[in-house]
Amino acid sequence: MDYAKSKAIKADKNRPPHAEHNAKGTTKNPFGQQRPKAELIARMKAAVEAKKANKEN
Repeated sequence: MDYAKSKAIKADKNRPPHAEHNAKGTTKNPFGQQRPKAELIARMKAAVEAKKANKEN
């Protein structure tokens, strides 16, 4: 029997087996969204300034 000609459906190879129930940014996990980049840069600048202040003292 030639199985190639039986028109069997091939499974997707690069697809995850299921969707995560707690994926970031969904209704079940709204707090998993990333913070704005400006907030991150502000925190990094504050950390550098605090480190400079500690070195001077």
